[in-house]
Amino acid sequence: MNADARPDRSLEDDLARLRDFVAAHPRLFVLTGAGVSTDSGIPDYRDNQGDWKRPQPVTYQAFMGDERTRRRYWARSLVGWRRFSRAHPNAAHLALARLEAAGRVEVLLTQNVDGLHQAAGSHHVIDLHGRLDRVRCMAHGHLVQRSAFQEVLEQRNPAWAELDAVDAPDGDADLEGHDFSRFQVPDCPLCGGLLKPDVVFFGEGVPRERVLAAVHGLEQADAVLVAGSSLMVFSGFRFVNAAAKAGKPIAAVNMGRTRADGLFSLKIERPVAETLAAIA
Repeated sequence: MNADARPDRSLEDDLARLRDFVAAHPRLFVLTGAGVSTDSGIPDYRDNQGDWKRPQPVTYQAFMGDERTRRRYWARSLVGWRRFSRAHPNAAHLALARLEAAGRVEVLLTQNVDGLHQAAGSHHVIDLHGRLDRVRCMAHGHLVQRSAFQEVLEQRNPAWAELDAVDAPDGDADLEGHDFSRFQVPDCPLCGGLLKPDVVFFGEGVPRERVLAAVHGLEQADAVLVAGSSLMVFSGFRFVNAAAKAGKPIAAVNMGRTRADGLFSLKIERPVAETLAAIA
């Protein structure tokens, strides 16, 4: 399929086409990415060409295998968490919650880890890559609330708690030039195990139960709506690819190039929040 995304189309034409798409497909499988949360003050990873704006985030292998990497990660997270945790849903999150309340959303699969869809009122949400507001013990699976872990981090590292920095995506503050060697990373308070954010890092597999839940939601849906994602990461792209193979129509609202441009039946290259708000 080739998306109808002519640059000369008016805003009214784009909105009319998107409204028609939603009206024609009452059970939507919605897939969202970082572009949905940028209006909430959470930066995205990629530019309009789908390329990295910043160095690639830490990998699972580096985090688990290198103490220096964990110190660097948690120091940046300590500083970045304050702003990240204050983010609120924007018009895009609220619009998708309204679509769900109207019975138009079969499932909402998000690649984001900010929990803003749930905060906006969406209930049929699968957090494909986990949630940053939880910390998991890698030894026994104990879960700790990130807000509680933040207090411990700041108690152990008071000098770092006084810093502020430009945020990178997912609360990973840019602290280049700092010495992380004395940063103290707490262990699990229950068993002393290694703690990791309850999110899927690069190089780490998505839990099977989430994949199966998303596959089931896709099977029940009439069509797919992609919002704010370049789909460069395979964990999200695979569902769009599966929808195309199943003959399900796919629409996208995203600024710039995506990995699935050749699969869309409709592509709207306009700001995500105002576009979704206008059709919801």
